[in-house]
Amino acid sequence: MSVEGFWKVAVATPFGTRRTELELFSKDGVLQGISRGEKETLTLNDLQLEGNRLSWYQSIKRPMRMDLAFDVTIDGDEMTGTARGGPMPAAKVSGHREPAAQPA
Repeated sequence: MSVEGFWKVAVATPFGTRRTELELFSKDGVLQGISRGEKETLTLNDLQLEGNRLSWYQSIKRPMRMDLAFDVTIDGDEMTGTARGGPMPAAKVSGHREPAAQPA
């Protein structure tokens, strides 16, 4: 199953919904990713794809420093799951893959 592409993602936190765009791609046969959020751009660490389950870690600095662990399920172009960080309760994660850009 390919998870590559651009994903619009929402994370429902106690501080409100945070939106980000994930870019997932393979480089030299290894799944990699970048998160472009409201306040910062981050590298996704330890991306693991097992069947339709995708997990990764990222370290945010804004609005506060925190390591987040994501665990999501991919169903076609939809993503659902959770993000956990520090002492906070798990936050719901949802997202959808954007269609590939069509040449002009």
